[in-house]
Amino acid sequence: MNLPWHLYVMAALYILAGLNHFRAPKMYTKIIPPLFPAPKTLNVLAGLAEIVLGVLLCFPPTTSYAALGIMALLIAIFPANMYMYLNDNVSLGLSKTVRLIRLPLQIVLLYWAYYYV
Repeated sequence: MNLPWHLYVMAALYILAGLNHFRAPKMYTKIIPPLFPAPKTLNVLAGLAEIVLGVLLCFPPTTSYAALGIMALLIAIFPANMYMYLNDNVSLGLSKTVRLIRLPLQIVLLYWAYYYV
């Protein structure tokens, strides 16, 4: 079974995003809401999950499982995106408008992953 090219684009985006968790960890730990314990550990887990799920997208037997995992991950990280939107101190220099646009973008990403389930 040949996988569509856009699936590989999605996989590459998640793999690169996952690698970025290790390249710039402070950027990610900064947006983890304080009610979550061990932000450094959560950052590493999220980065690893993105890398592994991105790789698994590329293999037909695991594509749908990886897509489900990405959907779960997107839901799990939504509190960080909401915290970033609500808290100017963790805005990473992004305007309130850009931070607001990121919230519904999660729905687009969820739908994109759902497409491969």
